[in-house]
Amino acid sequence: MAIDSFGGGCAGPLLLLYFVRVAGIPLGTAGLMLTVATMFSIAAPAAVGVVIDRVGPRNLVIGAQFAQGLAFTGFFFGRSLWLLFLCALVTTTGQRVFWSAIFSLLADIADPGDRDRWFGLGGMMQAAGFGLGALAAGVLLSIGGDTPFLVGIAVNAVTFFVAGVLLLGLRARHEAQAAQDSGPAPLLRKDKAFLVLIAANTILALCTMMIGVALPVYVTEALPEAPKWIVGVLLAATSVVLATGQTLVVRHTEQRRRTSVLVLTGVLWAVWGVLMAALLHVPAGLVVPGLVLATVVFAGADVLHAATGNALAAAVAPTVGRGKYLSYWQYSFTFASVLVPAFFAQLFEVREELPWVTLSVLALVAAATIVVLERVLPDAATRRT
Repeated sequence: MAIDSFGGGCAGPLLLLYFVRVAGIPLGTAGLMLTVATMFSIAAPAAVGVVIDRVGPRNLVIGAQFAQGLAFTGFFFGRSLWLLFLCALVTTTGQRVFWSAIFSLLADIADPGDRDRWFGLGGMMQAAGFGLGALAAGVLLSIGGDTPFLVGIAVNAVTFFVAGVLLLGLRARHEAQAAQDSGPAPLLRKDKAFLVLIAANTILALCTMMIGVALPVYVTEALPEAPKWIVGVLLAATSVVLATGQTLVVRHTEQRRRTSVLVLTGVLWAVWGVLMAALLHVPAGLVVPGLVLATVVFAGADVLHAATGNALAAAVAPTVGRGKYLSYWQYSFTFASVLVPAFFAQLFEVREELPWVTLSVLALVAAATIVVLERVLPDAATRRT
């Protein structure tokens, strides 16, 4: 996960510029191409849910790694619009498959009592790898010319292949399910509590993705008193918290119910939204301290959610069909990633504080929903130990 995320952190910030400066594709066309490719990949978690319990998450994760490696090899050599679109389609689909199967793989290799720690460690590795990759991308951008983009694309391709080869040596416990269990998740469709949990987590996922989309625009357009460089500092600080804090959170919340931790997460994100909206109405000298305080609150909520959400989904899911449950669980993040740009942009145009106020209300709705769900979810699933 660390190697995979390092490559993504290195190439991700450079990819759109690569299309424009190296491949010579207009910015609007390149952005539309990536959006369409992402939309086509939305069906991937459902497809994973159909096959994961028969073929095993390890094989799907390995396949996703090699497919993305081939796609970025195509990016490196390709220049035609249609070839680059095909590569974008393969890499976005591979990314969806990876995230739809990786937590099932972690559940397979971890003892039931240690899954929270494994999920926390996986999140830490992802955040650390991505942060280091982003720093590498910054260094490459300082060089100038086409070389940085080619190096970033090549590094990402190599890291996919390296991660895939490493996983070939992994032996995970996974028993293939009977044919009748490999269809489109009949148990999941009837499990209303889990479907509501997915809906609540979609709101929480919207909160966690909001900062990367909204903070640069909000600081630049709505908070002229704040220096623009503070955006990078705040985002980097959040990554550091995610990279170092998840196993610590698991250790200090072992006696707390997972649902209680997620309720606290929703409340903290509601506070974060209120603080961000309030920045429009405080004296200029308090804007930067207010941004720092708001980011501290956000980071606290983010690390609680990252260390708990996936572990709760794995604990609630039945042993038979767990792979399906966790692949559909990823739809909460998929829907949030599709919704967040339009959610912020449309509300921001109406009134600058409206996205934050709306997000605060939604976060409280998610917290209240989890409080209600706690009564119907299995007691053993909501407890960490």
